[in-house]
Amino acid sequence: MLAQRVVTALVLLALLLPALFASVSWPFAVLTLMLIAAAGWEWARLNACAASTCYVFGGLLACACAVSLLTGLTNQAPALIWWMATLVWVLGGTWALKAGPDEWPALPLSVRLVLGFLALWTAWLALASARGTGINFILSVFGLVWAADIAAYFGGRAFGKRKLALSISPGKSWEGVWSGVFGVVVLSLVWLMFDRSGRADSGSLYTRLFDAYGVVGLALVLVFLSLMSVLGDLVESLVKRSAGAKDSSGLLPGHGGVLDRIDALLPVFPLAMAMISLK
Repeated sequence: MLAQRVVTALVLLALLLPALFASVSWPFAVLTLMLIAAAGWEWARLNACAASTCYVFGGLLACACAVSLLTGLTNQAPALIWWMATLVWVLGGTWALKAGPDEWPALPLSVRLVLGFLALWTAWLALASARGTGINFILSVFGLVWAADIAAYFGGRAFGKRKLALSISPGKSWEGVWSGVFGVVVLSLVWLMFDRSGRADSGSLYTRLFDAYGVVGLALVLVFLSLMSVLGDLVESLVKRSAGAKDSSGLLPGHGGVLDRIDALLPVFPLAMAMISLK
């Protein structure tokens, strides 16, 4: 299993890093479009769609992303898209966690598919827009999610006592969540110092938030984004638990599926774009 995880990770890095650091942004947009389409296929499978419907769903999602890229929407997406995504994630995610896995299948299939489609499309659009904003910026958003996840894991193992959502993800604790927030705050301080060195190609998420909202505003937004990364993880876990699945698929040997790897990114990227849209 470990060997599979390492090999899969190396293959993904070999594909993603050249696309990310290319002199133009479209290779990254195209590569992530394919990954999002695969995540769409997984979403339809987890919601008990027929095999043909799963492929159609993934194909339609790929088409929507391709049209967005070809029409230039990735370069000039209205801020309203990010704020609508924020509203849906906050309200819808809160409802999902409160309702629990047993209530998820009670939603009409059409509603579940539309929600998944919008979540994946807005996440891809935000990814592509963030890459167009600058490499330093997109890396800082990735860094926030990774720091929250890693710090939450170690903090939860060391201090975890109060369960966060026992019926959805028994391993998560409130102590892990706040450890993740602490990790993000530490990362932001380090990144702010790097930005001040003048070696970055663009302002990071942290610099943009600091310039727009000041120290207090930066701290509040970082807490919000850290919590939303946890929400993204929990929502995907809820859907999997409802479907009786351990992983979203086996597309990534040793890692599960694409959704398993990007669940925390889905709310954070559009929400980060929303936060920097107020200048």
